[in-house]
Amino acid sequence: MKLFSRLALAGLLAASLGHLAAQPASHHTWVRVTDSTGSPLHGRLLLFLKSGSGDSSVDTSDFSPTDTWIAATEVHNWQPGTSIEVDTDATAFPQGFSAIKPGTYEIQAVLDTDHSYPYSGRGPQDWLSPVLPLANWTPGSGDEPTLTLDHHPTESAERTQALAKIKDSATPDVARLEEFESPLLTSFWGRSTKIRAWVILPPGYDEKSSTTYPTLYWTHGFGGNLDYALYEGITIAHARMVAGKIPPMIWVMLDESIPQGTHEFADSVNNGPWGTALTREFIPYLEHKYRMDARTNGRFLNGHSSGGWATLQLQVNYPNVFGGTWSTSPDPSDFHDFTGTNLYAPSSNIYRGPDGSETPLIRDHAKILGTANTFSREEAVLGPYGGQMTSFDWVFSPKGPSGAPLPMFDRETGAVDPAVVAYWREHYDLAHIVETHWAEKKALLTGRIHLYVGTADTFYLDRSAHLFEAVLNRLGAEPHFTYIPDRTHFDLYKVGDDREALFDEITSQMYAIARPGLDWKKK
Repeated sequence: MKLFSRLALAGLLAASLGHLAAQPASHHTWVRVTDSTGSPLHGRLLLFLKSGSGDSSVDTSDFSPTDTWIAATEVHNWQPGTSIEVDTDATAFPQGFSAIKPGTYEIQAVLDTDHSYPYSGRGPQDWLSPVLPLANWTPGSGDEPTLTLDHHPTESAERTQALAKIKDSATPDVARLEEFESPLLTSFWGRSTKIRAWVILPPGYDEKSSTTYPTLYWTHGFGGNLDYALYEGITIAHARMVAGKIPPMIWVMLDESIPQGTHEFADSVNNGPWGTALTREFIPYLEHKYRMDARTNGRFLNGHSSGGWATLQLQVNYPNVFGGTWSTSPDPSDFHDFTGTNLYAPSSNIYRGPDGSETPLIRDHAKILGTANTFSREEAVLGPYGGQMTSFDWVFSPKGPSGAPLPMFDRETGAVDPAVVAYWREHYDLAHIVETHWAEKKALLTGRIHLYVGTADTFYLDRSAHLFEAVLNRLGAEPHFTYIPDRTHFDLYKVGDDREALFDEITSQMYAIARPGLDWKKK
């Protein structure tokens, strides 16, 4: 699930829609958008509308997305100086604009030029209109609202300065960028495809020395990217090694973001052989270049959220490569509970439980914040590519007749496709895979699966973890599962006032395996 992006807490209950009329109007509401950018445009045109006035931007809200109406349409070769009329009832969330009660609103247009909005929100390449106030507006009556695309989003000065500072600190003795062109992935896609990572070096690293180091392979969650990997590498890995809080290791900060979402370093018929490319190509390349231990008990895995699932599956599928995973708050590892739904139940439905009640997806401790229904429908309007649910399909699903992955569930009704689920089970249900192949994996997996999750995980991911742990216990796999009381998806690593202190425990455990009996603090 999402680690840190604008959709991290999307999907509040539709019951919060206080502005919807009792019955939608029979006519459609149209909005006109003009291109004044001076060049032909392509992408997904998004309209954002909410009640109120005086804002410089209109966007979805992390905590109340249903307070913002969204309409969308695809545009191709849109010529400068021409206008497009958008039917705001054709593709809309949470309902068509004609259902909105009269009132005072504001609206803004965004052209998502590279279809990245569902993954990362507005980017510097997108086009925006000024916010248009709609005072005492009644949908479908009066003059048609008209918006003009004329500027790009402005990057936060604070964020720009922070990123620049991080990049300035990434000197060759601290961090090195690796962009490895993978023969396997390039062959799959028919174009140059690279595995990208930042390699974070321990203090005192000397290429001429014979000293080698254990290596931690880390990857981010949904919404992360290469810049985020560097930020985590500098502010956590390097800073904590310098401070003497964690042992000296080489960290490989892997970027798993692609236009389809996150590939999670899984072999996939849709995304390509990322797991094979990592283990057969990229790791040998790194071990030839850097002073790494280059042995099973010197290679370890760590990731959070979707990165947590990625590192779990890498350990399960390549147990001869890695000496253990320390996965935190991973996406579902046992599909008997996939974001709150038992995919194997008869007539399974992502949106509703057997009793017909809506399936909660997001919570703040005891308070339900969002449902699978709302989250998925908003994502479908923002764009049928790159969003969290679509990302799962790109990793887990078989190809459909069109060449695109088959959706695991119907976005309108929530109904699960049993044939797609059967494919998911055989290839990506980690509990099922471990149990099915235990005889061959037992010696390599026993004691090597570590998992941390909060009992108040924001996305209920503790439930699937319990199911996976039960399977591992039944097999005698000696798993190490830790359920941290009252911790959510976003504060799991916090110990006292230190928000990242869990890394100290995790890396110390790794080092003890790589260097048994050696007290790294006395070196």
